[in-house]
Amino acid sequence: MDNAQTDRTLWRDKDVPVSERFDDPYYSLENGLAEARHVFLDGNELPQRFVPGFHIAELGFGTGLNLVAARLAWHAAGLTGRLRFTSFEAFPMPPEDALRALAAFPEAAPFTADVAVLLTDPAQPLVRDDIEIRLVAGDARDTLPGWPDRADAWFLDGFSPARNPQLWGEALMAEVARHTAPGGSVATYTAAGDVRRALAKAGFDVTRTAGYGRKRHMTTGRKT
Repeated sequence: MDNAQTDRTLWRDKDVPVSERFDDPYYSLENGLAEARHVFLDGNELPQRFVPGFHIAELGFGTGLNLVAARLAWHAAGLTGRLRFTSFEAFPMPPEDALRALAAFPEAAPFTADVAVLLTDPAQPLVRDDIEIRLVAGDARDTLPGWPDRADAWFLDGFSPARNPQLWGEALMAEVARHTAPGGSVATYTAAGDVRRALAKAGFDVTRTAGYGRKRHMTTGRKT
């Protein structure tokens, strides 16, 4: 992938952000927050599995909407302690674009300023009473292998495999598995056969389930 400065945000109906580089929306044209909840929270059996210190990792930070969905779920679950959230993003969105996108979701309002802070200086972790967030800028094929941690749940939210195949290859899925805690999980909006096979080869017990909105299917998995 090229330098992070080479992507640009375009806007479609109702201010839905679209990547110029990948010609793909950052989230569902129907309802991005509902999609995040269905795919990434329900797909990873969250918030049922939440415990203090639970660690979510993500490929593709985008607008920060998945982070917002997870943080809202954490608060609704009434847990004490911090949720941990690490996201790998090759092309961090300009903070003003993320704020414009998140403005479409009134529930996100308490956390949008933190998303802007993260995108303004991705190198700096953000720690609050409820959450510890790290945004790892750069190509995940380079940055994930050296990551010294493991996640309890993964959100795989790169652009479409047909448009961004680099983020869905076997080698990277193997790294996702290597950086998943025993019994950990993965969820993604795509049901592409190549992705499901790569996850299965990496060691996940893969299931195709009902997708969100117009998407008939999506993929979940547990590390076996």
